[in-house]
Amino acid sequence: MPANLTPPYHDAEERFKAAATHEERLAAMREMIALLPKHKGTEKLYADLKKRLAKLESEVEHAAHGGRRADPGHVKREGAGQWVLLGEPNAGKSTLLAALTHAHPEIGEYPFTTRVPLPGMMPFEDVQVQLVDTPAVAAGHTEPYLANLAHNADGVLLVLDVAADDGEDSAKLLLELLEKARVWPRVRPLPADAPPFLAVRPVIALGNKSDLDDGTFAEMAREAIGTDLPFHPVSALSGAGLDDLRLLLWRELRRIRVYAKEPGKKPDLAAPFVLPDGATVHDLAERVHKDVASALRFARIWGHAKFDGQQVDRAHVLADRDVVELHS
Repeated sequence: MPANLTPPYHDAEERFKAAATHEERLAAMREMIALLPKHKGTEKLYADLKKRLAKLESEVEHAAHGGRRADPGHVKREGAGQWVLLGEPNAGKSTLLAALTHAHPEIGEYPFTTRVPLPGMMPFEDVQVQLVDTPAVAAGHTEPYLANLAHNADGVLLVLDVAADDGEDSAKLLLELLEKARVWPRVRPLPADAPPFLAVRPVIALGNKSDLDDGTFAEMAREAIGTDLPFHPVSALSGAGLDDLRLLLWRELRRIRVYAKEPGKKPDLAAPFVLPDGATVHDLAERVHKDVASALRFARIWGHAKFDGQQVDRAHVLADRDVVELHS
């Protein structure tokens, strides 16, 4: 049976051949697998693609554990989730990173101070959320790996300088990069013909330097970036809006914190398990250990249960800050 490969598949294959970095090859290979028609004539090709993908992923992981990155755009995820900051020169991304995390990026009034991605961990209550500062997005001067970095992140922050009068041009550049990254804002209905490799992510526009604007430029920037996107005014220098932003970034990740305890012992409330919203008791048991999951008989819940210590089965859906006692 012929493979009958589609034009979109061949496009992805050409991007794979032209890729200059591991991340670009990974993204193109995943698209090829997603776009490959699934029938008997493609079984051998599908197996070969999966094998090549596993090898690429292994190379990236090996490079990361070896103390070096496979390419400058690879940032290992840490914490409860990863947000990537994108913005034009001097939009204030590095200042925001310094204000929200314990990172110490180089900050300057001159363009392109940030030359490589720089991660930092933002504390929020009892968890840490990773923020990644990136080189500036500018016409004719945008790092090619930024698209893959944005595609692979859990969320994207579009940083706009609302004290500048070029917000419309900045918004256009950032939206073009989102399109190149194949990132679709989660607030927008997915098109009926959406390709399988489209990454549906939370996308938030940050109106930085809001303390320096009377609202005129901010409104222009908001209209240019899209009034359907969440728009959050902040000031990295004065701290205005940052506390609300921390809460927003956590909520938009759609994660929950769950505290496991052993029978007869107190839970460790300082080290929650972070799970996706909708996770079950079984999902928690899997995170603790696969043997715990296989031997699990029931659990007791404190928090959002009908009563403290309520007995539930493995299919019970957990809520944020539940305390769970697993019984085998």
